[in-house]
Amino acid sequence: MKKLILTIICACFMSVGIAQEIKYGVRGALNISNLDFEPDATFENKHRNGFAFAGFVDFGFSEELSLHTELQWSAEGGKDENLRADYIQMPIMLKLSVSERLSFGAGPQIALKTWENNDGFSTFAFSGVVGAEYMITDELFIDARFSYGVTNILDEDLTDLEAKNHVMQFGFGIKI
Repeated sequence: MKKLILTIICACFMSVGIAQEIKYGVRGALNISNLDFEPDATFENKHRNGFAFAGFVDFGFSEELSLHTELQWSAEGGKDENLRADYIQMPIMLKLSVSERLSFGAGPQIALKTWENNDGFSTFAFSGVVGAEYMITDELFIDARFSYGVTNILDEDLTDLEAKNHVMQFGFGIKI
């Protein structure tokens, strides 16, 4: 896992050198999240509504292709207080523009937990992210993303249950 994270970070820094256009910005989003349990949970598991806030850098390789990196705080997990999970995340998405206003992206996301109350959660999480972005003006955009956890977010030493986050985000942002 450490080698994978290091490889992703190195690829991001190397891509900066070949980027033709670099854009910065901020983004806010509404989260609708929940946990998938394996085996199925014996308790009621409701979704959690939360928020995400981020700063990002978009490295444009051409008019159609860019690398989008972001540092994001996100409120995720389930509705029950014991199932809430807040993270500092770093999604890294390869974006393809299909028109002047519309682009699609996909990539990995690494996360670090930021809450102290729930010791039953693991420190790191890894997810896959897909999304679409629509430019309203040259600076303002709306987007939608879906992320699904690849790794178990529960501490394996404390429980036999396995839980993975899945989150739908509806965002609004500005590129500077």
